[in-house]
Formats: sequence, structure tokens, C-alpha cells
Amino acid sequence: MAEYYVGALSGTSMDGIDVALVRFSPQPEMVETHFQAFPTELRKQLFALTEPGDNEIDRMGAMDVQLGQLFAKAVRDLLAKANVESVEVRAIGSHGQTIRHRPNSDPRFTLQIGDPNVIAVETGIRVVADFRRKDVALGGQGAPLVPAFHDSVFRSRQADRVICNIGGISNVTVLPRGQFSPILGFDTGPGNTLLDGWCQRMLGEPMDKDGMLAARGRIQPALLQTMLEDPFFAQRPPKSTGPEYFSMEWLMRQLADFGRPGVADVQATLLALTVHTIADAVKALPMMKNPEIYVCGGGAHNIAIMRALQVQLPTSKVGKTDELGIAADWVEAMAFAWLARQRIQEQPGNLPIVTGASRPAVLGSIYLPG
Repeated sequence: MAEYYVGALSGTSMDGIDVALVRFSPQPEMVETHFQAFPTELRKQLFALTEPGDNEIDRMGAMDVQLGQLFAKAVRDLLAKANVESVEVRAIGSHGQTIRHRPNSDPRFTLQIGDPNVIAVETGIRVVADFRRKDVALGGQGAPLVPAFHDSVFRSRQADRVICNIGGISNVTVLPRGQFSPILGFDTGPGNTLLDGWCQRMLGEPMDKDGMLAARGRIQPALLQTMLEDPFFAQRPPKSTGPEYFSMEWLMRQLADFGRPGVADVQATLLALTVHTIADAVKALPMMKNPEIYVCGGGAHNIAIMRALQVQLPTSKVGKTDELGIAADWVEAMAFAWLARQRIQEQPGNLPIVTGASRPAVLGSIYLPG
């Protein structure tokens, strides 16, 4: 019997909420999608919350409720588009919005907001949320969580594959050919977060559409090398990071010794940082050569990123996950629908080999509307 689940998240780019209605029978099938953009002022407040500031608890509490309301609206709009009643949906899997991710602090912690109680009450649907903290409690990074989903839908018996998600942060899932080969997954570093942040700071634009600004600039080799010397890139998996680490403050520290490079040159260098760190991770994989690379997330639409990845990995096929049956924009939302179903069925949602947790675990807490 087919079951409906909704996956909902706001990613590290903090541009808005992705929601996907997924039918499981038992394999997942996308039914409908919807994007709820964040108002400009709310987005600014979210970015501000990723770094220490004044009156944080009050601001976080207010944003927690506001985001819950926006998530609920996004789900209601999604179901209206699909002509599906709320009583037909078994659960909403809500990742919320990460505002702090400190997997290497002592004690380590991760924090997401977007009150699931509000979502449950305002949609009339039970919500599964707080997916990451059980994994952290078990000694894991709490991220990335999507590799388990990637394994379930993208594994091939004929070809080695790497699924590369380029959102605010980039991560890879390594899927060796064969049903039982062990997988690997980890964050590689910044995806769009620095590219978007630099555009916003210097041009007042939310993003570098199609990488056109970066294409006009020249990569600054010395600056790129300085960035690549950040200790994160030398860490061995399991590892994860977030925009609170690769922030505008981080970028300004890198630029401090380089005078005043041109805006386009910095953008070109940041794009090279994203591409090099992904390509270096793929080249270092011990178990495969020339894997197929399938990109999802917002970076899949950045023409300059996709071209540069193909140049860096000339013997690999580089494409989008659309070729595997799931549109690049909706892989993560679909993954959180899958994670909600795992929770309802009391099945593990993490992969200890990916996160570093001591054992597999059922992830997420359930919030009821009544």
C-alpha cells in the first residue's frame, strides 16, 4: 500500500524552504514539490544567528516560531498543489534550519530551529524532527545524514558513483559498484555559502547566477593556496562543517594579507575553492577510479561550477542527479521524507561509517498535532 510523506528543510544557503511530497510503495516516488522563499529580512536574521551576537536567546526563540510557521505554510501550499489532504500524509520529516553545527567542539553539539510543535499544530500532521542530535550523542558528527538515502536510491551494480550535493556546504556520498560494498560520505567544505555571501556583501545580489561573475574574474593562486591550508581540508572523514565555520569572517581573514583583489577575482577564487576541494576528495578515494559524478543542490545549476568540475575530473562523467530520476533541486527534501519514514518504521537513519557514531540509530523525535 502506498504511503505519503513530506520532506522539508532549509539548507545551508538559507534561501528558503524546500518541501517535497513523496509516495512510498515501497520505493520513493516524487509527487509534488514546492519552494517557499525567505523574506529578505528574515534571511538576514538567520545568517546573523549563525555567529555569536547580542540577545541571541530571544532572537533564536522568536525565529524558531517564525520558521515553524513558514514551514507549516510551505507544507499546506504543497498539499494544495498536489490536491492531497493532510489526513493522507503519514508524517512530515522536518530538518529545520541549522544555526550552529559544532561537531569538533567539547562538548560537540548541533542546533536546528523551526519549531516542530508549530508545524504539527498548524498542519494537523505529525512531525518527525531533531534528526541529528541522537547521532551526536552517540559520538557522531550528526552529518551528513543523506548518504543513507543516496545508498537506497542511487547505488548501481555496474558503475562506481559519487553523489555530490553542492548546497551552502558541499558533501559527497561515495557509492562503490555492487550491492554490499561499504559506502563513504563526508562534507568537503564550502559549496555556495561563500560565493553567495561575497555577492551579497559586494554587490547586494543574493547569488552569482550561472557563475557569471566568477567567469569574469581570474583565480588568485596564492589566495587559493592560503584557503586550502585551512585545517578542515586536511581532516580525514568522518567530518562535517557549516556556514558558521566557512563564514564571511573566515573569508575576510583569508583576504587580510592580499590587499584588495577585484570582486570578480575573489569570486573566481572562491569557485575554484569549492571545485578543488570536491575534486581533491574524489581523486583521493581509495576504492575507485573514474567514478560517475552526479551533482545535486543549487550548485548543479551553476554552469561555471559544473564546467570546472569536469575540467578537474576529466576522465569521469559529470552530470546531475536528474539523469538518475531525481531532480537535483529536490534530492535533500526527498531524503528527509525518507528519514521520517525510517523513524516511523523504527529503522536506523544514520550510517556510522559516515558520521562516526558508535552504532546505527533510529533518528528523530515525533511531535503530534493534538
